[in-house]
Amino acid sequence: MSKTAKLELESKSLTLPVVVGSEGEHGIDISTLRQQTGYITLDDGYGNTGSCSSKITFIDGDKGILQYRGYPIEELALKSTFVETAYLLIYGELPTVAQLNHFSNLLTENEMLHENMKRHFESFPPSAHPMAILSSMINATSCYHPRLMEGYKAENFTLQAARLISKVRTIAAYSYRQARGFPIIYPKTTYKYTANFLHMLFSQPYRDYELKPEVVRALDLIFLLHADHEQNCSTSTVRMIASSQANLFACAAGGVCALWGPLHGGANQAVIEMLEDIHKSGDDGSRFIAAAKDKTSGKRLMGFGHRVYKNYDPRAKIIKEQCDKLLSVLHINDPLLDIAKHLEEAALRDSYFVERKLYPNVDFYSGIIMRAIGIPPEMFTVIFAIGRMPGWIANYKEIAETQGSRIYRPRQIYTGPTIRHFVPLEQRTQKA
Repeated sequence: MSKTAKLELESKSLTLPVVVGSEGEHGIDISTLRQQTGYITLDDGYGNTGSCSSKITFIDGDKGILQYRGYPIEELALKSTFVETAYLLIYGELPTVAQLNHFSNLLTENEMLHENMKRHFESFPPSAHPMAILSSMINATSCYHPRLMEGYKAENFTLQAARLISKVRTIAAYSYRQARGFPIIYPKTTYKYTANFLHMLFSQPYRDYELKPEVVRALDLIFLLHADHEQNCSTSTVRMIASSQANLFACAAGGVCALWGPLHGGANQAVIEMLEDIHKSGDDGSRFIAAAKDKTSGKRLMGFGHRVYKNYDPRAKIIKEQCDKLLSVLHINDPLLDIAKHLEEAALRDSYFVERKLYPNVDFYSGIIMRAIGIPPEMFTVIFAIGRMPGWIANYKEIAETQGSRIYRPRQIYTGPTIRHFVPLEQRTQKA
């Protein structure tokens, strides 16, 4: 027998169906509430609202669990690659050898940008933020491929997805080099996905960037760990736009804009800025920890705590190990890493942070890895966007393939003026 919930409202008793997810999550289906009662629910920020059913990603924030299509993030981080994980997220299953080769080849075939797009990059001032360039150029790219401007069609989708995943790293690399006055470096067909991105970022004419396996693996892991994270702000934005049947590139550009916000995609940059400020002040982190506990100090411990996780972020454990390995291989003695470790150890011992379940999240160490690789802070959110692209595409596909799906249209509780009537200009008086 199905579970139900009862709601008592103005002497009425409503029976509402209970929806149970495959991992035991429970939700109350209120889709007919307004129709039956004239009431809606109010949930500011959607913190307690399920906006959709999805088969892509599962998170249990209390237990620190993250799974892509049922696979634990720990297993994928250890055994998979970003491209293979992208395929899993988009199509629902791990690829066979033939499927993975075909998908990888599509990425290689679609890594170049139309030559006329160089003019678009040149029109941006050197001070332009790379996220502004990224969102603009994703939309511009679709104009050079008319079929990409069409809505969802199953026969075109794989090519659309491959083009977006492949070209987004080329756009990102071009924007990085344009801002510095460096010549454009074209991708190499012999390089795999992440190695090619590093090549386009850092190579110079007649002198290729030295691709160290540890560096390639560290960046690939950052992409993989960011590939999807359930219904966050940017993914929900992509789904919102997709519900209008906009094309895939338009939806992804919207996702980039949402990710650009400092409360969403800018956390790893904020961590580096915090560590730099601590270092400049001559502190090893001890004074900062004390100040972070004082609500009047204005100091905030960046990279700790998470909207969803009330336990240790499983991605943070993975990225911390990779950070230690990378800096050891590169022989980097980074004072910021020493401060980061001190902050982590102190916070995990301090009852103030433990009681509030403020554990390190993925942003805490990913910024240090990118700093070690040579990626500047203003590019950190761009790296996040490249990694998140498969998740956005998977959510776009899920919306497009859902029969009878409707355009998203949230309700509101209006709190403005009640009805009033127009007053001619000459009769209006200034209000105090």
